[in-house]
Amino acid sequence: MQRAIVSFFAGGLFGAGLVISQMTNPAKVIAFLDIFGNWDPSLAFVMGGALLITFFGYRLVLGKNAPAFETKFYLPTSKNIDGRLISGAALFGIGWGLSGLCPGPAISLSTFGGPNILYFLAGLIGSVAVYRLLFARTS
Repeated sequence: MQRAIVSFFAGGLFGAGLVISQMTNPAKVIAFLDIFGNWDPSLAFVMGGALLITFFGYRLVLGKNAPAFETKFYLPTSKNIDGRLISGAALFGIGWGLSGLCPGPAISLSTFGGPNILYFLAGLIGSVAVYRLLFARTS
């Protein structure tokens, strides 16, 4: 129960940060990605802050034997760069560039409703379902 409560508040804090930083504003994100047009570099500060916190946070947390509410760390072990990884990253980037949203901000934005976010979430859920149908047996 304690883990669920901490997860709830951590997710709420993360979502609030995405809304406050305007990462949930597709126009702001697309303006940040438009480096040859009307570029808005303000989200670089958001990303820089995230990198700074991650840099020190990982060193602090991974110096412990285990996370606070688990018995061990669950970290990725594969270092393979294959076609699936590259195509998945490319599709993610294309989707982010076209819609101005990636999954974290989209889920935060879903609390405000509206048809456009519903289309995005339907596409997200549909693509996960297609991936599982096509690749679940080969993973």
